[in-house]
Order: sequence, then structure tokens, then C-alpha cells
Amino acid sequence: MVFEEIQHTIYRDILAKLPQHLAYHNLGHTTYVLDQAIFLANESEVSSEDIHLLKLAALFHDTGFIDNPKDHEEKGCKIAESYLANFYSPAELKKIYGMIMATKIPQSPTNHLENILADADLEYLGTDLFDQIGETLYQELKHFNPDFTEQAWDELQLVFMQKHHYHTEYCRIHREPKKQENLLTVKKRLGLA
Repeated sequence: MVFEEIQHTIYRDILAKLPQHLAYHNLGHTTYVLDQAIFLANESEVSSEDIHLLKLAALFHDTGFIDNPKDHEEKGCKIAESYLANFYSPAELKKIYGMIMATKIPQSPTNHLENILADADLEYLGTDLFDQIGETLYQELKHFNPDFTEQAWDELQLVFMQKHHYHTEYCRIHREPKKQENLLTVKKRLGLA
């Protein structure tokens, strides 16, 4: 199946219909993760067949938000199955589901492709886009909890970032140092550094 065809269909059928209050988990995030996944795959030894499956997993990884944030990864796997089952083998589908599930927090990828998608999903933690992208996630969380303060957000980010680690060699080398700088910024905002 041509990736661009399924991409167009999923953008139209699901991602374009996500609720407006999803300021983070939206079409823009999916596009960002897809781009990062392709980039990270090209930075390591990944076959063109596996890159195709990786792109599909990136495309579907947050489609479960169309229903509800809870267990959206499992729902994303079911959505992927409904679109892909007639075109891909059970082994290929299993790979796609594994990559989608590798984005579930706390992340626990078990192979190279899962490592790539897990890192693509949270790559922004180690970039200059950290505050900008983080603000969209804060606004999304605040929608579900109107009393959620910026201090509570920074406290949540602090704990999350201290537990988080990158899985690919590229991100460990090129994203971890900036992530540590971003973590220090959060600590300073909280008066801890």
C-alpha cells in the first residue's frame, strides 16, 4: 500500500477531526513524530521495508485520541488494524502495534524500531522547542483539569524528565545534553537550582 494514500486518509478521517482542545496530541504532533521517526531511522541501519512500517506506526500512534486519551495506544492499534489488516501480514501488523505501544508512558520499547518511535515521540524534550511544545501539552492538560497551575506543570515535567531516557544512540548523543539544559531551566523555575 502506498504510504501517502493511507496518510491522506488518516489525516482526513481521524487526525483532522480530533477535538480542538487537544493542543498537543493533534495533526501537528503526528507530523512532527513522523518526521523525527524518519530522521532517526535514516541515522541508523533500518531497511526501507521497516521504515515503511515505522511511518505507519507513527501515523497511527495517537489516533486513539479520537475516542479518549485513556489507553489511546491500544485504541490506536485497533484503528491501525481496521485500516491495514487487508494489506499487511500478521507479522508486519505485530511490528506496527509494538511500535505504537512503545510510545505508552512509561516507555518500554523492546527493539530498534520501537526505540526509534519512542524517541521520536519525546524527542522535543532535548530541543529548543521544549518550552513551545511543552506549552501546548500544558494547555491540553489544563483543559481536562482547569485548576492545573504552571507550577504543578513544572513539577510534573521535573519528575517526568528525571525518569525519562532516550533509547537511540542518536538521541543519547544529540538530544540528551539539551534535555539536561531544559531540565535545569525547569528546576530554576521551581527554585530548585
